[in-house]
Parts: sequence; structure tokens; C-alpha cells
Amino acid sequence: QVQLVESGGGLVQAGGSLRLSCVASRSTFRDSHMGWFRQVPGKEREFVAAISWNGASTVYTDSAKGRFTISRDNAKNTVYLQMNSLKPEDTAIYYCAVCYRLPPRVIDVGSWGQGTPVTVSS
Repeated sequence: QVQLVESGGGLVQAGGSLRLSCVASRSTFRDSHMGWFRQVPGKEREFVAAISWNGASTVYTDSAKGRFTISRDNAKNTVYLQMNSLKPEDTAIYYCAVCYRLPPRVIDVGSWGQGTPVTVSS
């Protein structure tokens, strides 16, 4: 199974930016749709953004549109999430995921990373 390792999370003030990275352990990453989800304690894990295997298509949840950008570099087995204009409500643990369809639901995910925390102060 593909192993995913996220990085780039941290503490940032409202209005600031962060770039999350996710590195896959196997070259099969190249053939897979990829996505980002986030979760707050006590709430359901929710979809944030996803990108098709070749990078031709992207999809975002409404709250991320215009602020977040998902991209990938298949040569590096890496997917990114650039987050701008961050808001306190973006605070969550962010998870990288291998997805079987777009837009992905939680049940459409084949592999999860361990997560990287993002905290946005008000």
C-alpha cells in the first residue's frame, strides 16, 4: 500500500499562508487521483481539495475556492496544498489521501497520511 507523509502545517495568524506537502512512497502515486481532507475533533472528516492523476482536473469545497490551490509534481511523487487568506475556521488536522474518484468522499479514499496540524489564530 502507498505510504503518504504530510508536512508544512503549523501556527499562522489569520490572513496568512501555508503550503502543505504530501510525499508518496511508491511510484503508483503517478496513476492516482490525490486529495486533501481535514478534521476537527468531534466532527466528521471533510473534503477540501482534489486533483486528477494527470493534474488536468481540480475540485474544491466551497470554503476553499479562491483561497486554496492544489497541485502535484508526479516526478517527485508529491502533492501540494497552497493555502492563502487563512481563517480561524480552517484550523484542523489536514490529511493527504489517494482517491478513486473526483470529487472524493471519505469512502472513495484508498490510503491516508498521518496528518499535519494547521492552527490559525484570530
